[in-house]
Amino acid sequence: MRILKTTDRGFRKTIDVVTMRGMADISGVEATCRMVLEEVRRRGDRALLEYTGRFDAVHLRSAKALVVEEREMEKAVKAVPAADLRVLKRAAARITRFHKRELTKSWSIKEKDGTVLGQRVLPLQRVGIYVPGGKASYPSSVLMNAIPPKVAGVGEVYMATPPAKGGINPHILAAARIAGVTRIFRVGGAQAVAGLAYGTKTIPAVDKIVGPGNIFVATAKRLVFGIVDIDMIAGPSEVLILNDGSGSPDWIAADLLAQAEHDELASGILITTSRTMAEAVSKEVEVQLAGLKREAVARKSIERYGIIIIAGGLDEAAELANTIAPEHLEIVTRRPATIVGKIRNAGAIFVGEYTPEALGDYMAGPNHTLPTGGTARFSSPLGVNDFLKRSSLISFSRRGLEKLGRDVKRFAEMEGLEAHGRSVSLRKV
Repeated sequence: MRILKTTDRGFRKTIDVVTMRGMADISGVEATCRMVLEEVRRRGDRALLEYTGRFDAVHLRSAKALVVEEREMEKAVKAVPAADLRVLKRAAARITRFHKRELTKSWSIKEKDGTVLGQRVLPLQRVGIYVPGGKASYPSSVLMNAIPPKVAGVGEVYMATPPAKGGINPHILAAARIAGVTRIFRVGGAQAVAGLAYGTKTIPAVDKIVGPGNIFVATAKRLVFGIVDIDMIAGPSEVLILNDGSGSPDWIAADLLAQAEHDELASGILITTSRTMAEAVSKEVEVQLAGLKREAVARKSIERYGIIIIAGGLDEAAELANTIAPEHLEIVTRRPATIVGKIRNAGAIFVGEYTPEALGDYMAGPNHTLPTGGTARFSSPLGVNDFLKRSSLISFSRRGLEKLGRDVKRFAEMEGLEAHGRSVSLRKV
């Protein structure tokens, strides 16, 4: 891995290359997505079947084949080893327990004059989750995206996942069953997003679409935002590790590679105050790369977007981390708890050497759908509140209106809105 000092010439340019790696030119992709969205909006299931054959090379005979039937779900659950099912259920229980703590409830306050003010908090009615196919199978994404809406009280949770000639991965279907997904549709890509956003005869239109996907899925989600809500535009995954020279180089190297094996655009960054640690981790990354099944993917990630930065101190390291605003931030220092207060921008913070990022991916409980590409500066992990909506509740008595009526009329005069003031005056207050 490349080793840089914060004082090196070209340091900022290198950081920009890494942090901006997800900002690809999507003009061609956007044109394709617009076409797909419009065709699905216009022709519904027929367009879904055509695009599934064209893009996924799976030719479904009818719209009925888009739906994963109950017997296929049962067969999948039976095909998953019992030990795997236990892990999935344990993860689901931990994710559920964590997200139950996030629940926001309706509230109101009543004033002496009879005025009632408050908020009604209600779940969305329908949510669609997208689960990728492609290079790997991610039952963890099913749990992380389906459980929060179920905890929120969403009535219907639909899942779309690309079809495959050998069938949908049984672990994906088992995770969907455990999470309580209402129905699963055998469709992927921009066409799946279109189906969920606009609805077809087979796929109900939803209120919100969540879940990761490739550049076509991400672009389609961005284009349908406003017709439906979306969670975020997810970019390539990343981990940043803060270190003061303590800890094990092989552990740190393993955590960097755990991120790198996701895909070629993933990024692993180590910021350390120790050159000795920097050099040790760099060597250890090479050693561990050689034994990975996904070595080719991880190596490209490390070579392009893996860097080790030597900082002048932990304060400088923490400030650089805040500037990068990583998706995952690990703190591997002698006193990691003292560093947490210095961190403002991170999707998830992993505190201490016994808290590898992989825990958060699968079993810890907090959601692993996190802001990427620096968006942790202003956004948050997926959670229960993403599936709740709030309505303001306002009820005034005559006495209450009398107390504020004059001020309302004066405000209306300031803004030149005569009818606003009249709507109060006519009530004889």
